[in-house]
Formats: sequence, C-alpha cells, structure tokens
Amino acid sequence: MRIVVDAYGGDNAPSEVIKGCVMAANELDVQIILTGKESEIAELLKAESYPEGKITIKNAEEVITNDDSPVSAIRTKKDSSMVVALNMVKEKEADAMVSAGNTGAYFAGAFRILGRIKGVKRPALATFIPNIVSGSIALDVGANTDCKPEHLVQFARMGSLYAEHVLKIENPRVGLVNIGAEAGKGDEMSKTTYQLLSESDINFTGNIEARQIPFGDADVIVCDGFVGNVILKLMEGEAQALFGMLKDVFVKNIFTKLSYLILKPGLRNLKKKMDYAEYGGAPILGIDGVVIKTHGSAKAKAFYNAVKSAVVFAESGVIEKIKSQLTEQEEE
Repeated sequence: MRIVVDAYGGDNAPSEVIKGCVMAANELDVQIILTGKESEIAELLKAESYPEGKITIKNAEEVITNDDSPVSAIRTKKDSSMVVALNMVKEKEADAMVSAGNTGAYFAGAFRILGRIKGVKRPALATFIPNIVSGSIALDVGANTDCKPEHLVQFARMGSLYAEHVLKIENPRVGLVNIGAEAGKGDEMSKTTYQLLSESDINFTGNIEARQIPFGDADVIVCDGFVGNVILKLMEGEAQALFGMLKDVFVKNIFTKLSYLILKPGLRNLKKKMDYAEYGGAPILGIDGVVIKTHGSAKAKAFYNAVKSAVVFAESGVIEKIKSQLTEQEEE
C-alpha cells in the first residue's frame, strides 16, 4: 500500500509529520512517500531509523499555508506539497493521501484534481466521534455550510457505507441532528430531510439531539457542515475542559492526590479514548480517491494513525461501493 503524505501540512510540519511516518513505516505494511522540500526532509530523516526503501521523497518547493485563499492556492501553487501529493493519487502513483494542511485548500484541491464520484452532489468531511459504546461517524463536519435535503441523504448513504465497511458496524443506525426527537421538529430542510430518509432504504432511526451523541444513539450522525463543525469543536473543548477540571480536583490535598494514584490507570484509558490523535484522520467522502484530513495541530501519533486509517479506507473498497449504490439510485 502506497500512502503519500503532505510533509508540510499542519502546525507541526515537517518534523512531527516525519516522525509519524517513520512510526508507520516501522509498524505497518506501507510504502510512505513524503512530499515537500527534499533537502529538508532528507536531513530530518537522517536522525530516524526505519526499513530501507519504505520512505521516499517527492520534491515540492512550495507550501500552502493556513493564510492562503484555498482555491487560489490550489491554482497558483502547483509545486506545493499538497498539490503534488494530490496529483500522485490522481496518476495512481499512490493509493491514498494524508494531510494536516489548510482544510479549505485540501477540500478544494481534492475536488478540483481528483473530482467527485459520479452522482455525488456534495463531497463531505466525515470524522469519528467517540461515545460510551464505541464511536460514531459524523458528516458533514465543515466542508458544506449550506446544504439541501438531498445532500444530507447522500451524506447518510456514504456515511453508512463507511461505517459498515471501515468501522465494521453491521446495518449502521443513521440519526439526523435536530433540536428535538419528534419528526415535525426543526426547519423546513430538516423536516424534508427526515421525510426523504424515512422513505429510503437507509437504516434511519430518526432525529438525534446533540446531547444524545455521546451516548451512542446513532452510528452515523448526519448534519450540514456548519452544525457538524460546531458539534465537533464543542466536544473537543468539553473534553479538554473536563480533564482540566479533574486535574484541579486531584491536586487539592494529599487525599485527592492519593485518589488520583488509584484512579490513574482508568483515567489514562479514558483520556486515550477521548484523544483525537488515536483515531487518525477524517475521510473526505464523495471524492474519487482516498483522502484523509488530520488535525492541523496533529503530532506524530496522529499522523501514524492517519496513515493507518488511510490503509483501512483504501482496502475497504468504500469508494467502489459508493459508486455502485449511486448508480443504482440514478437508475431507479
């Protein structure tokens, strides 16, 4: 499996990107291709140990930053680490791509260079959300802020296929994010989407309120990108705040410190479960190629898991399954 990684995408590039890719080269059956400034990458790799030939470099002298206009950057910075990597996927020189770079540029580049799967109206950014059962996939979480009901139905279909074949959830339950559980709740888009999902062959279980998401009431959580992004960032912030408050509690006195020592293994496992770095990256579903977006502040562990996610996604055949289902829907 050949995974191309944008070595200059993200706040901690290229050092943390390289460290994560070295971990992947040592532990996974993958061939890693790093795109970016060859001389700098080669110098950083000298300090690392990995099997010979498992990491190669594709030179790219330009970098797309978070300050760049997404569409303009893709058009003008053709020798950027991101664009060069996307073109490698397009030309079948790589089986999948990982980047922590500018989300807007990555989405625009994937759309422009790789294109949509035929029949997909809007590709969607999906992400794994841990819950008390195991986890759900939510989409869209930032790519499309203005959606129509038919877009959300497609998100549900693509998310269901991903949940089934990548997360291994049999007959995944789909929930539509809304302000209430009743069918008549929400704005006109929500009501129409509810009706369309009810009439489809998707395992639609009804509306889901935000407070239900952490309890695993749905395996696939569907919403527009504005709502999804708010939910995602709220959950990230709440997790950080919770562990901060717990830390304050445990350092109050000698008794709470002793309690912490007893609870430490369980708290470590809980923190691991809530850590985004453990779940790799977010796939862009609906693009005709395997593309994974990881957190802008990702460090080595997150890049390692993103590469791992890319391998599972590529091997799952989800893209072909999406193509097949959409073709069937069009024929009907």
